[in-house]
Amino acid sequence: MKETDVLILGGLSGITAGISCRRHYPDKKVVVVRKEGTILIPCGIPYIYGTVGGPQYNVIPDGLLESNQIELTKGEAVNVDRVNKVVTLLDGETIKYDKLVFATGSVPIVPPIPGIQKKNVYAVWKDFDYLSKVYDEMINVKDLVIIGGGFIGVEFADECRKGRDINVTVVEALPQCLQMALDDEFCLEAQEKLTQAGVKLLLDSKAQAILGDEEVTGVLLADGTEIKADMVILGIGAKPNSELAKLSGIELGFNNTIRVDAHMRTYTDSDVFACGDCAEKHSFFTGRPVNTMLASIATAEARIAGANLFSPVHVNCGAISVFSTIVNGRAFAVAGLTERQSKQLGMNVVVGRAESPDTHPGGMPNSTLTKVKLVFGKENGILIGGSISGGRSVGEMINVLSACIMHKMTADEMVMFQMGTHPALTSSPIAYPIVNAACKAVMFLH
Repeated sequence: MKETDVLILGGLSGITAGISCRRHYPDKKVVVVRKEGTILIPCGIPYIYGTVGGPQYNVIPDGLLESNQIELTKGEAVNVDRVNKVVTLLDGETIKYDKLVFATGSVPIVPPIPGIQKKNVYAVWKDFDYLSKVYDEMINVKDLVIIGGGFIGVEFADECRKGRDINVTVVEALPQCLQMALDDEFCLEAQEKLTQAGVKLLLDSKAQAILGDEEVTGVLLADGTEIKADMVILGIGAKPNSELAKLSGIELGFNNTIRVDAHMRTYTDSDVFACGDCAEKHSFFTGRPVNTMLASIATAEARIAGANLFSPVHVNCGAISVFSTIVNGRAFAVAGLTERQSKQLGMNVVVGRAESPDTHPGGMPNSTLTKVKLVFGKENGILIGGSISGGRSVGEMINVLSACIMHKMTADEMVMFQMGTHPALTSSPIAYPIVNAACKAVMFLH
């Protein structure tokens, strides 16, 4: 029987947890068990089919484990004996542990639509061979239908059209694409970029059945419309992969996630931790459980879990929810709450908006208009959310807003923000949109 100080079950967030453990406890032996031969970068999966050009260019090298002296065992864990602290793999191998980490991630939601099992209907499984098959099959596809207009669906739609003579249609049940993530003005902007790229959007539309005999030939909508399709991709979302934890007697919480405390320890067993999509999350703003699955949250949780394995002193502040995407060359990003979400929670808010070219002067080559929207609590002036659209700098600007939210900065404090600027790299210091949006909000806070 193999023995280790720390045993981690899972993929990407498990790697981060292992590295965090090694940094804090360099004398501890760490073993990662995973069934996948190759670990994909989850957020990069849609880009396999366009920008990246194949799954082999979207992988995390095992050298990352080796360089941190983390042992990798390829296999599937099928049983956890928490009394004796032993995990059994599918091939019969057993591993004894002192501390155990569930980092088993999530799996795609497959809706119970008639015909969902037909050939060329694909959910987005994080499996190298499976996604390679989808890539190969797409070579001959002429009519691609994507069910779901959230991040997964929109990014697949934008990427799959690149370098192909293909008709791409997105079927979304809500009135707008990305409606669960963005405020209306940014949804409309993203939809316009998709339409400009030749993607057909069917909004307020529900897929009722997958048509065809053995192979898909189309999609039937609830209103009776039939859409031609020789491939369907399901971009509806994901659910936690927590079945093994449940079988081992670990208490599950909201939406069947593994229930953990602020140190990422399970409520059931103080020697068992969980992080990433399989672990329960609580809102930074309300403390209530939230169904948010993001790499930014998963890796933060993994760092906390790894650091707390033998001395639980690091505390998870809650899920702020920070993300970005790019649609036909324009970036969209959100940190914290949108205006819609804050009002749904009953909050009184003040909104500040500003826009500016991301260079100064704006006539410099490749300059892009940046739009910033900040949401503040009306009674205390604290930043609770921010949305940005623009060029590639948006991806880092949103991280600045996340730090402001985490440290509960007020509009008055943000007005005093000292930014570094350069004509070719940033907006003008006079028109810097984050500061100017805060300035406009201040007028309504006093």
